[in-house]
Amino acid sequence: MQSLQPDPAARYRNVLEALYFACYEKLKKTLSDIIHPGGNSHIANGAAGCVATLLHDAAMNPAEVVKQRMQMYNSPYHRVTDCVRAVWQNEGAGAFYRSYTTQLAMNVPFQAIHFMTYEFLQEHFNPQRRYNPSSHVLSGACAGAVAAAATTPLDVCKTLLNTQESLALNSNFTGHITGMASAFRTVYQVGGVTAYFRGVQARVIYQIPSTAIAWSVYEFFKYLITKRQEEWRAGK
Repeated sequence: MQSLQPDPAARYRNVLEALYFACYEKLKKTLSDIIHPGGNSHIANGAAGCVATLLHDAAMNPAEVVKQRMQMYNSPYHRVTDCVRAVWQNEGAGAFYRSYTTQLAMNVPFQAIHFMTYEFLQEHFNPQRRYNPSSHVLSGACAGAVAAAATTPLDVCKTLLNTQESLALNSNFTGHITGMASAFRTVYQVGGVTAYFRGVQARVIYQIPSTAIAWSVYEFFKYLITKRQEEWRAGK
């Protein structure tokens, strides 16, 4: 039986997620003060999410490539280091960023829709913007579902770029799929328009609890830290 060891990729992702939200909050406040002083701006929310995503994905894309290759059916890789070494030696460093532009093309609109929807729903469910677990869970779940459904075609193409799935690369396709345009053509030739939405239900179902939990945990610690800071200032 294999021992349960901490996943270094998971730890790496957790650190990046913390930095991601910190970057989002800073940019949201800065841009809102410029665009709509004293109020909330949906444009600022979306722009903050976009910039934070650019920085996050630059660091996360190689880990995503490794994760997806290890999750493939009959994957030959059993350790992260084995996968990294094989990809580097066989395909070069560029393979870790082959899907980067597609990743950005998916994640930038995903996060823009995600953050704008969340902030919009918070204005309706929690207009006072107080710590309210039920409103954070509901808003997070709805925001994740909407963003996931809207960006499913791009997720399908990104997965194909990362895995170079042999079932898709049959005799009609030679070499590696490189770039978004190539991935879009391949998906269409393999399965038509419906192929772009293959797995949309699973993607939405996955995102609903994921974003609900992420926002509820984030808002909890944000409330806790803010409260401690206020108590510390009051005690000075």
